[in-house]
Amino acid sequence: MDTELVQEMVRSGATSVAGLMATAAWNQASSRIARVFGRGDRDEEASADLEVIRAEVLEADGDQEVLADQAAAIRNRLRALFRENPQAAEELFDILSDFAPEQFSKTSGGTYIINVIDGNSTVNSDLVIQAGIIHDMRR
Repeated sequence: MDTELVQEMVRSGATSVAGLMATAAWNQASSRIARVFGRGDRDEEASADLEVIRAEVLEADGDQEVLADQAAAIRNRLRALFRENPQAAEELFDILSDFAPEQFSKTSGGTYIINVIDGNSTVNSDLVIQAGIIHDMRR
């Protein structure tokens, strides 16, 4: 992944991981995400850290400020992780595409597509209409 796409993956990946923590799918995704964060030798430590964040997400009960704080904590960890190991961005992308295929996908030509909804909006639908400028990240 190029630098700009990795930066976008930090932002959207953090929000998606935090959102995933509040769902039943977290039970399936957590060990895979912990392996990305733990890089194979610190998986249990990463899993414990993620569970602390998850407990705060669940306790927040939809409080957007708390959720934003937890997404920021994950974002900081991702930024450090991707700086050390850029390949981890693609690994996380692949995991998130399994659990949020409408938000993360890869075209047959290998181009990555990440849909990000900014602001304090909430999407309660399987259908999202995207408008605006679409930037080609393949430069």
